[in-house]
Amino acid sequence: MSTLKIKKLRNNARIPFRATPGSAGMDLYACIDSPVVIEPQKIAVIPTGIAIELESADFVALIYARSGLAIKHGVAPANCVGVVDSDYRGEVCVGLVNQTDQPYTVAPQERIAQMVIAPVELPEIEVVDELSDTERAGGGFGSTGK
Repeated sequence: MSTLKIKKLRNNARIPFRATPGSAGMDLYACIDSPVVIEPQKIAVIPTGIAIELESADFVALIYARSGLAIKHGVAPANCVGVVDSDYRGEVCVGLVNQTDQPYTVAPQERIAQMVIAPVELPEIEVVDELSDTERAGGGFGSTGK
């Protein structure tokens, strides 16, 4: 089992937490002193008050939306999935975008995203003149049907 080291950068920071034993993601909390209003169609960067250290370059921390926040309120990570590399030691922050036409207020200590630790494959790169053929070949968006 790998180890995730977490450093609190502020006293009011909350350590990420899995809501249930079966949860893949750990909730990340807004480490803010007062509410932050995200205006419609705008982005706000919300600090979590923590820094992390992954065990090695064989792991990555991925920051995903909390489904309730995204589905019920239209607020999700602006970059869809955030990537925290194994060599990053700064504060984990979450850029949230309000995709609605109504302001959304992020409250202090609100759960704003979830973090999943995942393995990373670091392949050797080989530049080639040809790739193997498949039935799909270069068929892109929508090429496999509805």
